[in-house]
Amino acid sequence: MVAGDLISKARAGDGDAFRALVQPYRAELQVHCYRMLGSLQDAEDVLQDTLLAAWQGLTGFEERASLRTWLYRIATNRCLNARRSASRRQAKEWDVPQVKPPEPTRLGEVVWLQPYPDVLLEAVGDAPLGPEARYEQTESISLAFITALQVLPPRQLAVLVLRDVLGFHANEVADMLDSTIDSVTSALKRARAALQRRQPRATDHPCLAPSSAVEDAIVGKFVRAWESADLNALVSLLTDDVFISMPPIPFEYEGRELAARFCASIFRAGRRFDLIPTRANGQPAFGAYLRTSAGIGHGTGLFVLTLAGDRISAMTRFDNTVLPWFGLPRSFPNR
Repeated sequence: MVAGDLISKARAGDGDAFRALVQPYRAELQVHCYRMLGSLQDAEDVLQDTLLAAWQGLTGFEERASLRTWLYRIATNRCLNARRSASRRQAKEWDVPQVKPPEPTRLGEVVWLQPYPDVLLEAVGDAPLGPEARYEQTESISLAFITALQVLPPRQLAVLVLRDVLGFHANEVADMLDSTIDSVTSALKRARAALQRRQPRATDHPCLAPSSAVEDAIVGKFVRAWESADLNALVSLLTDDVFISMPPIPFEYEGRELAARFCASIFRAGRRFDLIPTRANGQPAFGAYLRTSAGIGHGTGLFVLTLAGDRISAMTRFDNTVLPWFGLPRSFPNR
């Protein structure tokens, strides 16, 4: 059925027609909301709000722009509302038993950051990018990029994502935001400059091709080092400027020496883990399971690695509430 017929049926109250109309865009809209908000939970909430608003407002869709552009307009403005009004997830205190970590380099700002399962990215496929796009799909979903986006002012964030990630024209973005082309151009210039200041952390280390020989080799060494608590082997895999973060705990560690001290504090406590591989944000990831004397490994969190050449440039640890999003169990038999 052609889109025009589906629109007519949906406007007449046919829910099945509406679902068929918006389904091709659902996955990419969720990714868009995730880029804007940095949280999968918040992105899904805003996506549902977007689809409800589209259903209720379909009679006002004048078809001057494509349905996809109209849906992005609704989603973007719902995200901006969420950024202005929502109480973001609060920072969490360090709560790992018997582990006293070293003093962090600093306290992170983006404690609401959550990982995005690669299985959801597969549903997006090759979403169309406009001619203005400046970022590859993999780069624009990496944890470093998502984190860098979160510190931008909301409208600058929206403009940069719509223009440089999705490739919409300036006039289209101005229409989406009820703004002017001059205002959009100015906001984009400021957003690019702000992102450039964070460039060393945001995009200096592009992601390797998934399951490449280099990635497989690094991942294998990391798993062996972490599961055997081999600190020397682990540290040898890290770049000099390696970065460790653990949202919603705000502690951040920068540099190989501090990273080594942090990992040593974990291993000294006698905590030993099994790792189950998965992928998040286009990057290798692992569910971490603490071994117990009862023979059951308890899920403690999810590690996501950022790779640079044949080294690890960042490790991000999320709490165990995210494990079900990756099809990982809360507990697992010790190996």
